[in-house]
Amino acid sequence: LKSLHAFLFMQQGSFEGGAGTASELFPSTGPSDGLALCGEMLTPISLCLPLSPDFNYNTDGYEADGAEDVKSQDGSETLPYIDESPTMSPQLCMPQGPDGETVSPTPPEVLLCVSNVTTCKGLEMKKLVLSGFLASEEIYLNQLEALLLPIRPLKATVSTSQPVLSMSQIETIFYKIQDIFEIHKEFYDSLLPNIQQWDEKVTVGHLFQKLASQLGVYKAFVDNYKVALETAEKCSQANSQFQKISENLKVKCPKDSKDCTTTVSLEALLYKPIDRVTRSTLVLHDLLKHTPKDHPDFPLLQDALRISQNFLSSINEDIDPRRTAVTTPKGEARQLVKDGFLVEVSESSRKLRHVFLFTDLLLCAKLKKTAVGRHQQYECKWYIPLADLTFQTLDDCDPCHSIQVLPEHEIEEMKIKISVTKSEIQKEKKAPKGQSRVERLRKKMNEQESWLLLHSPTIPFRIHNKHGKSFLFLLSSDYERSEWRESIQKLQKKDLQACVLSSVELQVLTGSCFKLRTVHNIPVTSNKDDEETPGLYGFLHVIVHSALGFKESANLYCTLEVDSYGYFVSKAKTRVFRDTIEPQWNEEFEIELEGSQYLRILCYEKCYDKSMLNKDDNEIVDKIMGKGQVQLDPQTVQSKNWHKDVIEMNGIKVEFSMKFTSRDLSLKRTPSKKQSGVFGVKINVVTKRERSKVPYIVRQCIEEVEKRGIDEVGIYRISGVATDIQALKTAFDTNTKDILMMLSDMDINAIAGTLKLYFRELPEPLLTDRLYPAFMEGIALSDPAAKENCMMHLLRSLPDPNLMTFLTLLEHLKRVAEKEPINKMSLHNLATVFGPTLLRPSESESTKGQHITSASDIWSHDVMAQVQVLLYYLQHPPISFAELKRNTLYFSTDV
Repeated sequence: LKSLHAFLFMQQGSFEGGAGTASELFPSTGPSDGLALCGEMLTPISLCLPLSPDFNYNTDGYEADGAEDVKSQDGSETLPYIDESPTMSPQLCMPQGPDGETVSPTPPEVLLCVSNVTTCKGLEMKKLVLSGFLASEEIYLNQLEALLLPIRPLKATVSTSQPVLSMSQIETIFYKIQDIFEIHKEFYDSLLPNIQQWDEKVTVGHLFQKLASQLGVYKAFVDNYKVALETAEKCSQANSQFQKISENLKVKCPKDSKDCTTTVSLEALLYKPIDRVTRSTLVLHDLLKHTPKDHPDFPLLQDALRISQNFLSSINEDIDPRRTAVTTPKGEARQLVKDGFLVEVSESSRKLRHVFLFTDLLLCAKLKKTAVGRHQQYECKWYIPLADLTFQTLDDCDPCHSIQVLPEHEIEEMKIKISVTKSEIQKEKKAPKGQSRVERLRKKMNEQESWLLLHSPTIPFRIHNKHGKSFLFLLSSDYERSEWRESIQKLQKKDLQACVLSSVELQVLTGSCFKLRTVHNIPVTSNKDDEETPGLYGFLHVIVHSALGFKESANLYCTLEVDSYGYFVSKAKTRVFRDTIEPQWNEEFEIELEGSQYLRILCYEKCYDKSMLNKDDNEIVDKIMGKGQVQLDPQTVQSKNWHKDVIEMNGIKVEFSMKFTSRDLSLKRTPSKKQSGVFGVKINVVTKRERSKVPYIVRQCIEEVEKRGIDEVGIYRISGVATDIQALKTAFDTNTKDILMMLSDMDINAIAGTLKLYFRELPEPLLTDRLYPAFMEGIALSDPAAKENCMMHLLRSLPDPNLMTFLTLLEHLKRVAEKEPINKMSLHNLATVFGPTLLRPSESESTKGQHITSASDIWSHDVMAQVQVLLYYLQHPPISFAELKRNTLYFSTDV
């Protein structure tokens, strides 16, 4: 007993600080964790190794001070800046533990290495990896020592009249800790001199091999882990002395740290060994990456990695994969089924929420602002028991929910800004002292992407509490809405009882959300380096062939979605195949990819019943028959050949083919070898041959669009069927006699696509290579009079066929924009579509490097300016060819 009193006296300083909250005693988990603590269950998280290159140890997601709803000037909620960009190598970056202390400091040389990775090569990089790992080993040993510290005084009380714990309880709680400590102490003592006396011949593989061979001890620890936690919890409730001990264990800080100790809970420390195995495995990946294959270490490290991976796989197989939340006082086992970030319309503004679907209720939460160093918590905004949840019919919609939809050009402008910022980041990375500016640019890009995430979704997802109010979320994808709806409806098929949570129960449930969540970070890309982002930039060609598996005849069509800027957007739609169980579309689409990683296909049954039409333009009332997605593997889709695939969805099989063209290749202007056609042929050659002022193809396409496409939603923006466009291209090139008949029968989006393709394939832009630099300089002028003088002079300098064609197109686009309330195409939208097509220079020595320079740099400063040039002329009062040529005084330089 005296020994225990002495131990408690040593701990006295930590008692005064008080115990942490229940949530602080549980570690947060993420992709870097081998196992996730889900309440009373030990749950495996995917341990597929090797990890993707954008892996980041920091999985906490939000900065502590970034969780409050911040209102922008327009009343909508702006997202806080969330800096998840790795300030150190992802492989060397060590996370914060659940108790708030840093798991491993990273040596300054590692930070230096990240700022200029190209200078840290081979074995020097290997040394840096080992140095970082050694530093984390020191901290890990300190944590294990803190666990071992109370064992001796606790055992001393066992034989007394007032034991704190029984011997059985001590052995259960601290099972295998001594063995694990000895294994790692030996490893640390052996590794340290190798790093201190480093040279390129040093071998450490045998040390990692030995460490991996002793993982059986960890297996025993893991098998006992759940029982150890339960025993510790029961003992804390039964004995106040042990509760104080378990809440205030002292961990020594690293040698270079100013603070001598930190206070950590027993639960947090017991989690450390589970976390350690995964981290050791990750380090083995890094060491192999920076070890030459002919180095004697290479086979040893490979063997150690194989053993570690097999061990992690065995853990996954042995443990029940369910995610279970804390048990409620009523004894119900409430499980988390699905969670994710959704935009809620609340108080007439958009707010980002983290929504959690449990087996019996739906909970909508936001992250609370917490003090620095405190564990982050969710705040419940509202919840609905699934027994009371219904989906509103169109007639039941709450009229007070007005959906705020920003003009599309504002969304496009923000995409351009993000790409410009991304381009600036790449330039600064190459600069000698650009690292500090890179961080500021990352912060700026995160804010821009967060704004886009909030303002781009427009598809309503309404849910209703049958005893109270309704709620409205906005999603960017009908696929996502369908997933949420199906998940809820599946749970509602069970015999659910309505529940009312007390404030304590709600607090416990909300507190569990942080460790249970499966989606950790908001879907923005700014926390990844471009080089690490596996997404594709360019054009994906997709042919939707056919579908099988329908049991009843129906009117069927498919839509295609790809992810872009962190969320999914609909890109194309097949025609409706009427009254069939085996639709044969065979339609090809060209889809622009902006860092995309997935293609989704949704199959719908078309509803022609006008009584079912929804007043809300954004609501889709057609029935989803099936949905599925495929990953866009760069190796597969980047081959020149078509790749055929099948998506299976609810018994339906949709057959499709795809191939990918990088943006660099697809944007090159290639002159046609056949000068007898019109595509890829200089505009003056075509007009001279036709004896016309404006090419026939331009006049006919414009006439057809104005006749029956000017009211079409998204005209010039929605992709036409590629096979139809190619058929029209061939017809114009060969001057087919029945071309007018083809035009009248063809889908209007295909005709619009043909016109765009004509301008895109001109061997030089309509506004010419020669004048391109002058257009870029003119649009940048700040003085309105100087700009007017310059821009009009540039038009006058164009060759007559180019000028006449441009003015004809200009007036047509203005007429299209007049119908914006119906077709949703503003002047800015049209400028975004046509600007780069009309101005982008051809590939030549004089223009190389002036436009897009990398596959991932979709929009550059030049592209932004190209859009602005066309917008300037679209917003200008009508320009007459005759007046322009006659009025030379107008172009005086005396302004």
